[in-house]
Amino acid sequence: MEWVAIVASLALAEYIVFMVLAGNARGRLGVPAPSTSGNAEFERYFRVQSNTVEQIVVFLPALWLFATYVSEPIAAGVGLVFILGRALYARGYVRDPAGRGPGFLLTILANGVLVAGGLIGATLAL
Repeated sequence: MEWVAIVASLALAEYIVFMVLAGNARGRLGVPAPSTSGNAEFERYFRVQSNTVEQIVVFLPALWLFATYVSEPIAAGVGLVFILGRALYARGYVRDPAGRGPGFLLTILANGVLVAGGLIGATLAL
């Protein structure tokens, strides 16, 4: 489970980076807390952070379920696709929200594979 733990830790570290970037944008662009709107650039950073929370809530348990019931190495590989997807999503969204598609697609595909694999693997283990 070491590789899966490393991938999970990398995903959490990536999320921390997104939190820091959103916080820095808040300060740099003068968006006082608790506001989450009013500056389009800040809103894009904030949306990357928020969407990553939405996705990581699915990702982490699905990663562990897939690793437990299907394959640890494959789970780690799919987890790396998730991390890459989040990075592409962030880069695309901050530049131009229309550019978020490829990263979002990788994220959704990775999560779909992990959830489906975990469910099927656990069901077959009954």
